[in-house]
Amino acid sequence: MSSYYEKFLATGEVKCIDEEIPFEIPQGWEWVRLGNIATIIGGYAYKSQDFINSSNNQVLRLGNIKNDFLKHNASPVYISDDLATKTDKFRCHLDDILITMTGTRKKRDYFFSYKVEQNDLNYFINQRVGILRFYISEVSMFMIYALKAENTLQNVFQYETGTANQGNLGAENIAKVYIPLPPLSEQLRIVSKIKELIPLVEAYEQTQNELNTLNTSLNELLCKSILQEAIQGKLVLQVAEEGTAQELLERIRQEKLQLVKEGKLKKSALTDSVIYKGDDNKYYERINAQTVEIELPFEYPNNWSVLRLKDICQLIDGEKRNGKGICLDAKYLRGKSSATTVEKGKFVYAGDNIILVDGENSGEVFTVPQDGYMGSTFKQLWLSSAMWKPYILAFILFYKEDLRNSKRGAAIPHLNKELFYNLPIGIPPYQEQQRIAKRINELSQLLK
Repeated sequence: MSSYYEKFLATGEVKCIDEEIPFEIPQGWEWVRLGNIATIIGGYAYKSQDFINSSNNQVLRLGNIKNDFLKHNASPVYISDDLATKTDKFRCHLDDILITMTGTRKKRDYFFSYKVEQNDLNYFINQRVGILRFYISEVSMFMIYALKAENTLQNVFQYETGTANQGNLGAENIAKVYIPLPPLSEQLRIVSKIKELIPLVEAYEQTQNELNTLNTSLNELLCKSILQEAIQGKLVLQVAEEGTAQELLERIRQEKLQLVKEGKLKKSALTDSVIYKGDDNKYYERINAQTVEIELPFEYPNNWSVLRLKDICQLIDGEKRNGKGICLDAKYLRGKSSATTVEKGKFVYAGDNIILVDGENSGEVFTVPQDGYMGSTFKQLWLSSAMWKPYILAFILFYKEDLRNSKRGAAIPHLNKELFYNLPIGIPPYQEQQRIAKRINELSQLLK
């Protein structure tokens, strides 16, 4: 017959257990319950006043035991030699398997198992830690692996009890768990093969994790690479007929003068720096009457000019207006705007650019969807109309991670404004800026 039966020796009762057996086992193997091949010992309820600062007798609690290793230094506690003698029943023996019997209900974050080695003999188990002590100690070498098998864990956790949050496994129920038991010689061969394969599995796991990480970050890395090529002048060819960027510099200066007269920019925005390459192929910067040698992150095409980002881009507060409107706060980042009504605030118009200056997404630039009031986590972003806006935004995007900086004494990232203003930006001719932005968009679509 192909069915499985269990005979209860005390009563002579025989019961078919086909529904409880998860799979077929080879001839010569036997299905056994844990309680028939091991003694299950629950831990002792040591009291906090029992613990002393140091001794040779450490008490193992739930936090000390993980699969296949002990966390010796996880809040260690000790007992006196006298108490150790009185609770000797709960001392670990060589080849015992320790198990944790309490955790979070339905999360399987317990029933960890650890096989006691020669140097673990001065450990005692606290309550909710258990010992499986096998009648034939050599069996523990196979059982430490069998207890971690998915079918075994399914069998174990069907007996879970407890409250809505806490899960428990009692010794009586653990004793009911079925385990497939090979002949002892085969157990030893299985263990030897497992030890041979584990390093290969771990090496594969590491390789797979590295591949997963690469796949996850590849898109981001490619986007970053595209942006870097763009701001270095390597993404598109230079076209001689498009001239140089020099003519743009005067347009930028005139625009800023007009905005300062209108009170939309501060006078400090007029303090331009002039960056140029000398005859020695080194870069220099002239601010007012002072000239200093500087280092730039990239080499730029000869028909480009180089400025600081502050010369074409300013962080400003919006206009203050009396009246009512929509307050654009951090919720705007999730495609929503707050319905909060305010009487006075920093007014921005639909189509204005704003940049987030606080929070994990600081450095992100957005276009205002409707007239309203800016929340305190944003700054209005003025971009020179002499520049092609998508080119500047691509430049800011490239430096987004660098622009995030943690506030001192706080964990909230924020925009590093000093770094923002001082970033050197290569300025191509206007038509080249447009071609660069178009190419970035084309390549970005291919990465989606």
